[in-house]
Parts: sequence; C-alpha cells; structure tokens
Amino acid sequence: MKALPFKIPKATTDTLIVQEDKGVVFYDAFHQHEEIQISWIISGEGSLIVGDTVTSFKPDDIFIFGSQVPHVLKSSSSSSLSHMLSVFFTKNSFGAQFFELVEFENLSGFFERSVFGIKVTQNKEELKKLFLTIRKKKDRLDRLIIFLGMLKILGKDNLETISSTITKKSYTDNEGQRMAKVFRLVMNDFHRDITLQEVSEIANMTSNAFCRYFKQRTNKTFFQFLTEVRIENSCRILLKHPDMAIAEASYASGFKNLSHFNRKFRKIKGLTPSAYRKQQQKTSMF
Repeated sequence: MKALPFKIPKATTDTLIVQEDKGVVFYDAFHQHEEIQISWIISGEGSLIVGDTVTSFKPDDIFIFGSQVPHVLKSSSSSSLSHMLSVFFTKNSFGAQFFELVEFENLSGFFERSVFGIKVTQNKEELKKLFLTIRKKKDRLDRLIIFLGMLKILGKDNLETISSTITKKSYTDNEGQRMAKVFRLVMNDFHRDITLQEVSEIANMTSNAFCRYFKQRTNKTFFQFLTEVRIENSCRILLKHPDMAIAEASYASGFKNLSHFNRKFRKIKGLTPSAYRKQQQKTSMF
C-alpha cells in the first residue's frame, strides 16, 4: 500500500536524529520515510497500522519501523496527551559499510525484521533510560555512544514482528493521497456506519474498482480492515473501563449487533471479549 512520503526534519550534517513529539495527536497520516525509527510511547493510546496489520499502542510501548515501512499512530480521542521520544537513522548514516562490521553481526535479525515493524517485548526499562539520556545530550559523540547501547539491547532478539506483509510496490503520489484519505476516514469515523459508496467516493472510484484496488494493496477487503480497527478500539475500551458492559464497548466501537461483535472478536483475537479482558487484567498484575 502506498503511503505518503515524509521527510524527517534534520540538518544536512545530522547522522542521528532525536525527536520529541508531544501534543493532542501524533502525525496521523499513513506515511513512510527513509529513516529507521525507534520510538518510545511515553503517554497516549490509540490505533497503530503497520503495513497490512492493525493493532494498538499504549504508554510504555516501544516500536521500530524500518526504512520505508508504511505506518501511522492514530491517537484515541480519549487520550489527553500524546508524548513520544524517537530516534531516527539510516543504515548509511555512519558510512555505507558501518553496519557491515563484524561487531554488528548480532543486529542482522533486527534489520531484517524491522521491515515488518517491530514491538519490543523485553529489556524495556533499560531502553527507556537510554531514551531519556540521549534526549538530554547535545554532543554528537555522546549521542552516538548511547545509540549504540540501544542497538546492543535490540540485538538480543527481544522483538515481536508486527506485520505479516509489507508491500514494496511503487505507486504514484495520487495513489498515496487516495489511500491516506481512506485511512483517515476509517481511523476518525470507525464508530459510525461507513458505506462502500461513501468510501469509494472519497477514493474517487467506482465501488467495484475500489474493492479490487483496496484488496490488491492490503491483502484484505475494506470491511475486513474496518472491522480490525473497530476490534482494536474495543480492546482499549475493555481494558480502560473494566466495569463497562461488553455490549456497551461493542456499540462504542461501531458494532450494532452484539453477537456479530463477539464472533468477529473471537475470530481476530482468538478468544471472547470477556476472556480477553480477564487475560489482560491478569497479565497486568505481574
């Protein structure tokens, strides 16, 4: 799927960029950039799309998005502040052969898996300390040393791949803008009825042409994608409001029929909404 190209702001002499994003929302357009991105979500929650996969983000999540990996972090309307620290670099930032040195052989898996998007699952406290330290440093050598420490941790295979497929096809800017409009509609209005006619008109296509177009570029139908976004929202609601009825979380996420919601939830998550809530609550206690 084509994403909007995005340029990371930097001086011509910068090899490593440390960026802090703080506000009501993050950059919420489906986009891609040359730089590899390592990000720590300090606060905020919402939906995350990486390639063909819909998931979510929450405080203390750490993600890696490889070079040209399409992604978007869409903050939830209930999230009062979104705060993220990120480090950007390319494989050529420090010279074309830098990461080919034998000292970096443990990073081969990191770079290979980054093209599918990565979620860090272990050693997060160590990484968070390094994020806070690198933010304070102004000296470039100091930053490089801290950055190498981050890579050392990330080379320990404590990573979880997010997406199953990343499309490498090249499309026009018009196609990128078209898909960005479709994504923005779904991310903003998933809680209401969205018809095929409405989304097709936004894409400036006939309904049949849009269905084929979307399936070819995402490996799923439009309504499969819409359902996944709704299910991820329901997961956040179930965990954030432990006393809320399942039916209420279902309706708030755009489902009009509870049995349909339960069926789709189980198909995507592998268990019922109530079992999911209990499992996540139990996990958060440890």
